[in-house]
Amino acid sequence: MSTVAEPVNASVAAPAPAAEPAPYVAGDPAILGLPIFVAGSLALAFALTGYVSPASVGTPVAIIMAATGIGLLISTVWAIALGQTLVAAIFGLFAGFWLSYGMLVLGLVHGWYGIPLRDVTHTIAEFQITWAIVMAALTIATLRLPVAFTAVVALVVLALVLLAIGTLHPSADLTKAAGWVTFVFAGLGIYLFLSAASVATGGRGYPLGRPVIR
Repeated sequence: MSTVAEPVNASVAAPAPAAEPAPYVAGDPAILGLPIFVAGSLALAFALTGYVSPASVGTPVAIIMAATGIGLLISTVWAIALGQTLVAAIFGLFAGFWLSYGMLVLGLVHGWYGIPLRDVTHTIAEFQITWAIVMAALTIATLRLPVAFTAVVALVVLALVLLAIGTLHPSADLTKAAGWVTFVFAGLGIYLFLSAASVATGGRGYPLGRPVIR
């Protein structure tokens, strides 16, 4: 009997390596962030264009705070979890905008901040100017994204500028103009949402335009 060990067939002795599991895809935070942004935008647009009287300034606050503000916070955390830095910044900034708008309205209506009546106008303008500057910077930051995203933020800036001018130099026409601009960026938001929804259901995204800067 031979004492030499026979070679072992490696293909038989060694089990095949296990297949790598498919990477887990945690979805797209825009699928929530975009329509919830649209909801707050529409509520504000209706108020600005005179669907309710100017005295009913608090009418959109329930949607803006309880739906849009909280929904955008969730979308921000979702984007952070995926490492989507700019998406998280966009949703986070808009969450801050909508929540602070709600706090401004509630605070002024209920006198929470102790602001004298003579300073209310400039308090509102301060809010509008501050966010116009921040959103203008965000507009520049989105120039490498498809132009549809840049257009949404740029229109937000335009609406805020119109509101600031209309606040410092009272004009119902400027306020309504800001409301119509708000309807336009809400419409763009719907288009972006439908594009994201098409991708999420296995289809193709809609044309969003080329970035301004490549």
